[in-house]
Amino acid sequence: MKTHAFRLLNGDDLKKSIESYVTAQEIQAGYVITCVGGFSGAVLRMPGAKTFEHLEGDYEIVSIEGTLSPNGCHIHVSMSDIHGNVKGGHLSEGCIVRLTAEVVLAEDRQFRFYRRFDQDTGFNELGIESAENSF
Repeated sequence: MKTHAFRLLNGDDLKKSIESYVTAQEIQAGYVITCVGGFSGAVLRMPGAKTFEHLEGDYEIVSIEGTLSPNGCHIHVSMSDIHGNVKGGHLSEGCIVRLTAEVVLAEDRQFRFYRRFDQDTGFNELGIESAENSF
C-alpha cells in the first residue's frame, strides 16, 4: 500500500482534481482515506436519483470515502453548513474548494479497479481484478 497526499487550493474542483491526480500518478486501484477542507458551493447526486442537487453557500467536509480507478471515481461526501446541518451524497463535479482541501489517498498495487456500466443499477460500477492477472 502506498499513501499519496496533496493539497488543493481555493477554486479547485475536488472531484476533477482527484481524478486528474489518479491519472497523473497512474493509480490503478485507490481509496480516499481522508480530506480536510471545505466547499464554496457543491453539487451532489442523492441516493437513487439520476439528477444532481446544486447547493449554494459554504460547507465543511466532515466525512469522505470512495474508490478510485483510471476510468472514474466513486466518492461519497458528507458536509456541514454554517448551522451544523449535515448533507451528504455522491460527490460530483462542481464541488469547489473553499480556501483549501488536504487530500490523502491510498494506492493498493495488489488490484486493478475499473468502472463499467451495469444495466441492473444504471450506473458505472466497480470492477476488480488482481494486478498480477491484469497486466
